[in-house]
Amino acid sequence: MRNKLKQTIKSLFKIFLLFSLVLTLALSHADGALAARSGGRIGGGGFGGRGGFRAPSSRTYTPARPGGGGYYPGGGGFGFPFLIPFWGIGGGFGGIFSILIFFAIANFLVQTFRRVSNGEGEDVGYSSNPAVSVTRLQVGLLAQARGLQDELNKIAESADTNSPEGRAEILQEASLALLRHPEYWVYGGGGTQQVKLNAAEGQFNRLSLAERSKFSEETLSNVNNQLKSALDKDALPAADQIDNPTQLISEGPGEYLIVTLLAATLGKFEIPAINSSDDLRQALRRIGGIPGDQLLAIEVLWTPQAEGDTLTSDDILAEYTDLKLM
Repeated sequence: MRNKLKQTIKSLFKIFLLFSLVLTLALSHADGALAARSGGRIGGGGFGGRGGFRAPSSRTYTPARPGGGGYYPGGGGFGFPFLIPFWGIGGGFGGIFSILIFFAIANFLVQTFRRVSNGEGEDVGYSSNPAVSVTRLQVGLLAQARGLQDELNKIAESADTNSPEGRAEILQEASLALLRHPEYWVYGGGGTQQVKLNAAEGQFNRLSLAERSKFSEETLSNVNNQLKSALDKDALPAADQIDNPTQLISEGPGEYLIVTLLAATLGKFEIPAINSSDDLRQALRRIGGIPGDQLLAIEVLWTPQAEGDTLTSDDILAEYTDLKLM
């Protein structure tokens, strides 16, 4: 009886070891696949400091003195030289004119008080902490849209990311490239968050880091006009370097391309909820049409960037859980 029990325990232990070995090999294979995830990035702009946006400080409006100062000798304000004609000393036309000026100034003060009471104030400049919209728009395409990768590579290589006009052109060209490939759209998602300027940079960076962390390496980037390419023969496994030569062929039908557009804009900006291809088309047109003087910062990210790299349906389910089927 004991011998049978020992044999049973040994059999279960062997099965456990075999299962552990299979699981370890599977996980190590998945890690190897993720290790080959390449990414491209184009970005520029800022939220303050050198080279970035800084909101103009508040300015208080001071009304000009009526009459070019003729009734304010020595800067006396509502002094006696103004009031004397009103009380009849000096009389005549001067007294009537002084009364008219008095009522005009009184009306101005009443209107100013009303504006202040309604919260409008006397500030005619920008707030020191204005509202900022941080938008993320993602598109998942079939891998047959390989021409889109070439277009994004060309944009990265020639983009001017340091000027407002250049950043607006990047966003426009990237949106236009996506709009030209609607037949390959499979997934879509995104949204806009409204924050204040002092919190906008942190929110923008969080969204950017979340996307960049899905790459094992940024094989092509142009950020603040610093063009970098990490792609070489050893950066990613070529077809003849893969242990299983049929791996790329077997994964071919399941390959995808993910493009992410990030934009921080001054003021209120929104894109529609992405539930259909029409929503995605409208969102791309909106984000691609943002003028340069409203853009604080932009980023365009895409994966895979390198030839031979793949993004499978399993990768989509694991890394891009908020995307919706179109």
